[in-house]
Amino acid sequence: MNKIEEIESVVKNSVAVMLYFSAPSCSVCHALKPKLFDAVMSNFKEFKIIEVDISIEQDVSAHFGIFAIPSLIVFLDSKEFFRKTRHMSVDEVVSQIKRPYEIMTS
Repeated sequence: MNKIEEIESVVKNSVAVMLYFSAPSCSVCHALKPKLFDAVMSNFKEFKIIEVDISIEQDVSAHFGIFAIPSLIVFLDSKEFFRKTRHMSVDEVVSQIKRPYEIMTS
């Protein structure tokens, strides 16, 4: 199973998944990552987070239509719910997810 098939399997079999696209050369990616991951994991227990290093896995980023970093795609109930690229805040991401996530998991 390749990385794309692995990711699609996780998305298909999970309530909520966040794909986080970054690269080692991206300082914004590294500053955002711990805050974002912590906020998502502490607010949404069912979330699975998959990090994609676009410098290694160009095929994965191309498959998901990611051409800038940092980027994230959130899937709820196997469907793409939203995506954000470059300019995002942790609070913005959490508030986007909160209501639909609570409806799905209650």
